Amino acid sequence: MPTISVDFSISQGPVKPMHAVNNGPIYQFDKSQRVTNLRAWQEAGIPYARTHDSSIHYTYGGEHVVDVHAIFKDFEKDPLDPASYDFRITDEFLKVIQTGGSKVFYRLGSKIEHWPKKYGTLPPKDFKKWALICEHIIRHYTQGWADGFKYDIVYWEIWNEPDLDPDDSTHKRCWGGSKQEFFDFYNVASKHLKACFPHLKIGGPSLAGGLEWARDFLEQVEVVPDFFSWHIYSTDPYKITEKARDVRLMLDDLGFHQTESILNEWNYVINFEGPEWITSSKVMKSLKGAAFLTATMCACQNEPVDMLMYYDARPCFMNGLFDTDYVNECLKGYYTLKMFNSLYELGQSVQASSDDKRLFAAAAASLGKGALMLAGFSEEDPFAGPLKLNFKNFAAACGAPHGVKLRFFLLDEEHNLETIREEVFFSDSFTSIISLEAYASLLVLLEALPPETLS
Repeated sequence: MPTISVDFSISQGPVKPMHAVNNGPIYQFDKSQRVTNLRAWQEAGIPYARTHDSSIHYTYGGEHVVDVHAIFKDFEKDPLDPASYDFRITDEFLKVIQTGGSKVFYRLGSKIEHWPKKYGTLPPKDFKKWALICEHIIRHYTQGWADGFKYDIVYWEIWNEPDLDPDDSTHKRCWGGSKQEFFDFYNVASKHLKACFPHLKIGGPSLAGGLEWARDFLEQVEVVPDFFSWHIYSTDPYKITEKARDVRLMLDDLGFHQTESILNEWNYVINFEGPEWITSSKVMKSLKGAAFLTATMCACQNEPVDMLMYYDARPCFMNGLFDTDYVNECLKGYYTLKMFNSLYELGQSVQASSDDKRLFAAAAASLGKGALMLAGFSEEDPFAGPLKLNFKNFAAACGAPHGVKLRFFLLDEEHNLETIREEVFFSDSFTSIISLEAYASLLVLLEALPPETLS
């Protein structure tokens, strides 16, 4: 019988924000929106929302929101003049995100442009002026400039996927210039913004591809990035963790030991074209897709990556969290974020291991409390059946001299984190056996019993 072991005496650092996402909740303050997922969003405890591809969605504000060219619509205007900026819709969108309880992770640049004519993805005519515009966007949202706000927005990301298409491509979807032009552009922008805001985290560039382009980029940067962002789409959590290790090794090899590694686009994708693209979307919205999310978040909690940001919470083809027509209806994937938040709220990660590669687990603890999250996931041979849960040193490490109560919450085809079982133990270490169907996820919450339990 496969075994998952949790040792509460072995601390493994903080629980990281593995349940961050791209884009925010659906809500309008004028109450005209018929449906909203704001309450569900708040209950999931999503820590960060990245503002990329926001302008693709009408409810967020469409072509009027977030992107630099949407806020500063006429590049010929004066970047020092507040009248040159149109902040109104972005103000609303960022307010919605923060009303949902998430912090904003702001992408400076443009959404991806698949259409034949490009608008926001062309290289700016003047790199320094573009940086000056971004400076005042940041000042508007963090220092109150131009009737703005003093929001706690720490992460400011320069561009998205400049490496998506090669230099000789005739259809560049994210960066219309050459590789070298992007290097020059990034250096101008990052130097200016970091000089203006040394206390904020300035980084990027949210790379889509392999590490050769990434290394070339990092070898020439003139300001050490506070974070390095990258993407991977896969059907295998182990491929994601392998790239996470490779990225961290690359950063450390180049001396960027303090640079955070942030995976800010990921999801289940077989292929971006043809029938496999359709199949991918169906899996994203299914229990199997949810198991993939659980497995990846658990695996990456134990790997050298600092944040995961699921793509995408925007109502779209790739949203496995909310129904794209009735956004107040939660899909199976939503509950995996809610599960992980139970660990995140406890704060301290503890050792969780599995002797079966198809089973993924992560655990956390605080005084008198603990949590274990797990799922079975495999493309070829999904786990189904009984497994053993070994809990060690809970009383000694977490303070439970009078015993511990376990509550089991199941995510499968019939359950959406309903309680399926409770158990009580009066020892420091104990074992429980449970059976799971294929692609099920499980959350186990542990709580110290009060003294009167023994009376």
